[in-house]
Amino acid sequence: MGAWLVTVAQLPIEDPAARMRVLRTLESLGAAVMREGAYLLPDTAANRQALDALADYIAKSGGAAHVLRVSAATAPQQQCFERLFDRSARYEELVKTVESLRVGFGQTDPRAISRVLQKQRREYEAIAALDFFPGAPRSRAERALAEAERAVKQLLFASQSQTVGADEKLLGRAWVTKKPLWADRLACAWLIRRFVDPEATLGWLEKGEKAPAGALGFAYDGAHFAASASRVAYEEMLAKLKLAANAPLAKIASIVHFLEMGGGAVPEAAGVQTLLQGAVRRSATVQELLAEAEKTFDLLYEAYYEPARK
Repeated sequence: MGAWLVTVAQLPIEDPAARMRVLRTLESLGAAVMREGAYLLPDTAANRQALDALADYIAKSGGAAHVLRVSAATAPQQQCFERLFDRSARYEELVKTVESLRVGFGQTDPRAISRVLQKQRREYEAIAALDFFPGAPRSRAERALAEAERAVKQLLFASQSQTVGADEKLLGRAWVTKKPLWADRLACAWLIRRFVDPEATLGWLEKGEKAPAGALGFAYDGAHFAASASRVAYEEMLAKLKLAANAPLAKIASIVHFLEMGGGAVPEAAGVQTLLQGAVRRSATVQELLAEAEKTFDLLYEAYYEPARK
C-alpha cells in the first residue's frame, strides 16, 4: 500500500490572514480535505518538507499542527484515497476548451487562437503538477493540446511566409542581440517567441562579439531590426512584420518606447520598469531573465487583448 501524509491542524483563529495563508498553501500543494482540519497528501520528500514548514508556521501563528505518516489498511481504502486526487474533470474541461478552438481554424486570426492555447498549456502544466496519479485523462489532454498546437503552427507560420527584405525567411532562424538586456531587447525576444517563431533560437552577444553567419540581429546598431532615431527596435519590428495593427502589441510598444527613449508618460511604464528591474536582480542567467520578462509581457498582452465582438 502507498504511504500518505495526514496533516491534522488547528488553524489560527485570531489571525485571519495567517489562516488564509495556511489554506492557500494546502491548496497549492494539492492537498485533499478529509474533514475539517485534516488534509491528505501522498508521502513524498517534497510534501514532507512543505508540510513540516507549514506546521511550524501554524504553531508560530497561534495554531497547532501534526504531520502524520500513515498507510492505507486495505486496497479499497487506497483506491478511496487516490480518488480524492482525481483530476479527470479538470483535464476534460481543458480538452473541451482546446477542441472548441478548432471551430475557428481558418476563420479566426491564428494569433488569437495561439494566445488561448498558450493559456491552456499553462493550465495543463498547473494541473499536471498536482496530478499524483496520472492516467488516461492526462494523456488525452496532452494529446489534444499537442495536436492543436501543431495545427495552429501550420496556420500561423507554414501558411504565412513572413519575410525580411528580399524574401528572407524568418522561420527556423537564429536570432541574436547584445547584452545587457533591458526593455527593448527583452520585448523583441518575447515578440519573436510569441508571434514570429516559437521555436526560434535566441543568442546573446557579448560586447564586441559579432553575430554568427546567417543569424538575424535585433536591437543593436547594424542589426536587421535596429532602433531608429524615433522608434525603438520593438516598434521597428512591429512595422516591418506588419504587426503594428495589433492593438495590444502597439500598447506594449508605447511602454517600451518610454522606458528606452522617454517622451510622453505612459501610466503602466513605472510598474513594468519595477517588474523588469526585479527580474534583472533575481535572475542568475539570461535565460532566467527572459523567462521572467516573458511573464510580464504575456500578462500585459492578456490585459490589453479584447476579443472581437460578435
